[in-house]
Amino acid sequence: MKKLPVLFVLVLSLGFVVQMTPLQADDDVARVVYHADFNDPRRFSAMLTSINNMVVHYNNEFIDYDVRIVFVSHGIRFLTENKLDKTPFAADAALEERRANLKGRLGSLNSVHNVRLELCDITRSQIDLDKDALYDAVELVPSGVVRIAELQKQGFSYIKIE
Repeated sequence: MKKLPVLFVLVLSLGFVVQMTPLQADDDVARVVYHADFNDPRRFSAMLTSINNMVVHYNNEFIDYDVRIVFVSHGIRFLTENKLDKTPFAADAALEERRANLKGRLGSLNSVHNVRLELCDITRSQIDLDKDALYDAVELVPSGVVRIAELQKQGFSYIKIE
């Protein structure tokens, strides 16, 4: 029986490791979905703080992550500067007082930390809000609750701030 040269065996072994690494790396990704379906700006602020603490920790520990916020129902209030008058989601004084701060923090989570913002298109279409009225980073999903279920099936942990 003819022996294979050691270098040849080593090259084959390295090729196998390189092919396996991306699959193993996916298993190490922290996946989290936050559910925003409420109208309270203080609660939304607490959620943003929680998300910020999480992604800063992941970054400090060199942990890959995929964090998303799925907005449904009243959560739409935090994705537009439109006052949503004559809708069930109309802005109140508490929201208007905090809107600029919340928008800045949300934008920072998206642009600096790659937190994805996904809005239920059923919610948007039911109040006939033009897509252009949404913040630029907002991605529309056909159904927010279906999206949350899909993400959980993909291994995302579900968090809802109370």
